[in-house]
Amino acid sequence: MSLPQAQIISSRDNPLLKELRRLAQDNTAYRKSGTAGRVWVEGDHLARAALLRGWRPALAVLAESAWLHWGGEFGDASHTGAERTVLLPDALFASISALESFSPAQGLGLVFDLPVEATVQSGLSTVVLDRVQDAGNVGSILRSAAAFGCAQVLALKGTAALWSPKVLRAGMGAHFGLRLVEGLAADDLAVLQVPLLVTSSHQGELLHRAHLPWPCAWVLGHEGQGVGEALMARAALKLRIAQPGGEESLNVAAAAAICLHASALSGPALS
Repeated sequence: MSLPQAQIISSRDNPLLKELRRLAQDNTAYRKSGTAGRVWVEGDHLARAALLRGWRPALAVLAESAWLHWGGEFGDASHTGAERTVLLPDALFASISALESFSPAQGLGLVFDLPVEATVQSGLSTVVLDRVQDAGNVGSILRSAAAFGCAQVLALKGTAALWSPKVLRAGMGAHFGLRLVEGLAADDLAVLQVPLLVTSSHQGELLHRAHLPWPCAWVLGHEGQGVGEALMARAALKLRIAQPGGEESLNVAAAAAICLHASALSGPALS
């Protein structure tokens, strides 16, 4: 198959390869000099999710074996809008990939430039992450936020990096439909102008009995410590989930899904 649009790179020491390894394997590379503002999105599912939301990559990268599967789709700049397309030997792509079960035939990655503007917007349905540290939990919460009609997710300092490769994979494409802002302090939430709803495992009104406002901002806290005192003090509502089985608490991602679904039922999306 001819490769008229692809640049072939075969050296492990190529500067671009070094940059791609950092983006794919360093959770905070997108914040650091040399790779700042760029994220690596690996696999056809995430790539399609981004393209469907109107994101256009700066770079498309394919393994040689993957070109047979995806070259006509993701190797075509007229389809992806990529500024540049690169083809790598399978072994070189494998050295970049952070996937535990990498297959050369699935060797596809896109590099996106993050939006420059990252400020809190008032009046939007929102999820606030207060030091949620597990990447899988954060990605799962982003999926629930997108599924149940939230527009933005705000991460306070101490929360897992929202654009890290692990969170991106766990988010399954939700990132590209949400407004994401991170590195915030509690005081930065003052501009939201929507009620704060705080989750708790041991205090507050039962969720299924509560009248939930819309739009609102759900605050989800640290896996062990819960929501911090500063945000608890600002809450318009403190809510807990009925657990007739008697467990002490729920995983934060599971609690988020329950709360956000309940909120969506009270909002305009399902009315």
